[in-house]
Amino acid sequence: MIDRSDRYCIIGAGPSGLCTAVALQKRNIHFDIIDLGDQIGGMWDINRKETAVYESAHFISSKTMSGFTGFPMPENYPDYPSHELLLAYIQSYARAHNLQEHITLQTKVERISPIDDGSGWLVELDNGEQRHYGGVVCASGLTWHPNLPAYPGTFEGESYHTFHYKSMEELRGKRVLIIGAGNSGCDIACDAAKAAKKAYISLRRGYYFLPKYIFGIPTDVYGHNGPKLPTWLERPINEFLLNKLLVGNLERYGLPKPDHHLLESHPIMNTQILHYLGHGDLTAKKDVKELKSNSVVFVDNSEEEVDLILYATGYQRIYPFIDPQYLQYRNDKLDFYLEIFHRKFDNLFFIGCIETDGAGYEMFGKQAELIASSIHCSKMAPELFAKFKDEKENEYPNLHGKSRYVDSQRHHYYVQFEAYHRQLDKKLKQLNP
Repeated sequence: MIDRSDRYCIIGAGPSGLCTAVALQKRNIHFDIIDLGDQIGGMWDINRKETAVYESAHFISSKTMSGFTGFPMPENYPDYPSHELLLAYIQSYARAHNLQEHITLQTKVERISPIDDGSGWLVELDNGEQRHYGGVVCASGLTWHPNLPAYPGTFEGESYHTFHYKSMEELRGKRVLIIGAGNSGCDIACDAAKAAKKAYISLRRGYYFLPKYIFGIPTDVYGHNGPKLPTWLERPINEFLLNKLLVGNLERYGLPKPDHHLLESHPIMNTQILHYLGHGDLTAKKDVKELKSNSVVFVDNSEEEVDLILYATGYQRIYPFIDPQYLQYRNDKLDFYLEIFHRKFDNLFFIGCIETDGAGYEMFGKQAELIASSIHCSKMAPELFAKFKDEKENEYPNLHGKSRYVDSQRHHYYVQFEAYHRQLDKKLKQLNP
């Protein structure tokens, strides 16, 4: 076994792993980063053997609001950068902080397990190497383990999860059904509207579709800099603006009316799909009732012949390198304090594995700063850390604010952006008095 107990192992060289490395670096905490990919960037490397990114993918939040803390995206970037530009930006962030020398690529972490004496974690690699680390930060991301629903019947055509989708050429001349209306599902539905012989999208419920611009300003910039209203007034006014002025009645496009209030489900940052629905290049369908040999039956008993089904049905939150015996659950979901800290192990952390209604990279940076602060505090201020440890083991702070999210698997790990930031800021102040 190689002794690297003086440092932490970061699993993943994507945005959250790099944020962690920068935060540890500032605290003079040693680390290694291990990643299976051929280059830095995580999921944003479209040439990676497996990644959820596809040719038409763009960032759904604007460059203005989406950069790493203290490292804005280049001025010459468009408002909503492509996956190529995102990858270049992420790699420039790594270079700016001299992280390359700490990163081992083309290497898979097979498993991690706690050292019996509590001194750290045994990290086993796919090359047979075993390393003893002082702790582990899991920065492996959310979009690696597709969630596939089960429907009655059997479909004999082609079908796969959108995780494996890359190009609209896969859709050319086919009758295509996309099941699921998340942001990637809607992107791919737009690809299908352009390339497929016939294109359908099946929705289980109604969603709000937000334009990417409001009064010529990126929507998230407008929301951040625009007029501030009391919470009780903000929601009805924004819903009125969407339903009456900016987007209109979604039922005109064949879409179901949302069964929830704005931001009680993850918003769809795509009104291009409404263009294709309005022009008949894409048809909205109800939820799937049954699969047949070459067709799909929907809950309204309508039926369509289909050549290809693409499942845009989300991802499971899985850490394949951790034996389930070392994970804790509460109400059928993984139970981490602030969605970061393992409640039992003080040297096992999770970063970037949440969804929210705001830009992620700033949030990853704050999560990383809190991880680094807790490690520093555990060594330099044990009495202060003891209080934090008690809270970590027993407290369940409100990460939703006043929001009530729809009951779906996707929202099990959803946090409200401002409420979550307040909790992180509170703990940062506590660990850095």
